[in-house]
Amino acid sequence: MYKYLFGPVPSRRLGMSLGVDLVPHKVCSLNCVYCECGRTTNLTVERKEYIPYDEVVSEIDHYLKHNPNPDYFTFSGSGEPTLNSRIGDVLHFIKSNSKVPVAVLTNGTLFYDKAVRDELLEADVVLPSLDAAEELAFRKINRPWHKLNISEYIRGLVDFRNEYNGQIWLEVLIIPGMNDNQENLNALKDAFLKIHPDEIQLNTLDRPGAIENIRAATRKELQDIVDFWDLPQVKIIAAAPDRKKIVSYRDDTESAILETIKRRPCTLEDLHKILGLHINEINKYLDVLEDEKKILSVREKRGVFYKINSL
Repeated sequence: MYKYLFGPVPSRRLGMSLGVDLVPHKVCSLNCVYCECGRTTNLTVERKEYIPYDEVVSEIDHYLKHNPNPDYFTFSGSGEPTLNSRIGDVLHFIKSNSKVPVAVLTNGTLFYDKAVRDELLEADVVLPSLDAAEELAFRKINRPWHKLNISEYIRGLVDFRNEYNGQIWLEVLIIPGMNDNQENLNALKDAFLKIHPDEIQLNTLDRPGAIENIRAATRKELQDIVDFWDLPQVKIIAAAPDRKKIVSYRDDTESAILETIKRRPCTLEDLHKILGLHINEINKYLDVLEDEKKILSVREKRGVFYKINSL
């Protein structure tokens, strides 16, 4: 068992993806209403060595010596990885000791800082998110650290595009009623035309987010947005069941989650503590199980609980 590595996770976009977690649970610069990992507990833009560099690279070194190579090393986790001030050093260690490509899943809010942009230049693909390009929608959906603003956010993404030679896959998550009206969609398109991402990956909720009264967009709603933007690099992310086709999808992990929930309904945090699996890894399996209607999610006072669907 590793402390800072998790998976390989069956990723819809990155295949057999080995996660590298560089910050403690829910240390983030945003507190997004849709986050499946729950509410942010430390809302900050303070960069520091949250997870010790020596411990992370020791685990990576051990993994490389004792396991087959994953499709990607992926900086992700349950917080914002660029908040770790040694992310560039960890990235350089991987690139110096393996031929495995590296992906960085980031909210992109710290790209106003040239030091952050420079630290990611060795990555093979960077996947920033941009759910709104208009200030009010940004604050309503992403609930940022108080001094972050949307113009600085977009400017950082534009600057990174101008400095970075790798792939940029920009993820946009649609929440009907929050960022899908004409004003918001036009503002997003204007931002895309400035950023020039290689791909624009349109996504929506798989499961309940951090607050009530939000829903997933339908496939038709997403396709209508693709048609409205009329840009060649926009694509709708594949549905959760496709994860089952990925080599890293483990039936024993699925079974362990189901057996645990059968005993009693559990929150994501409960499953993390009981099974010892990383929250991001559990989330991938919950997406599939809920899509297959094997489990249900129910919001209660302590949070979202998952239980067996008896129908």
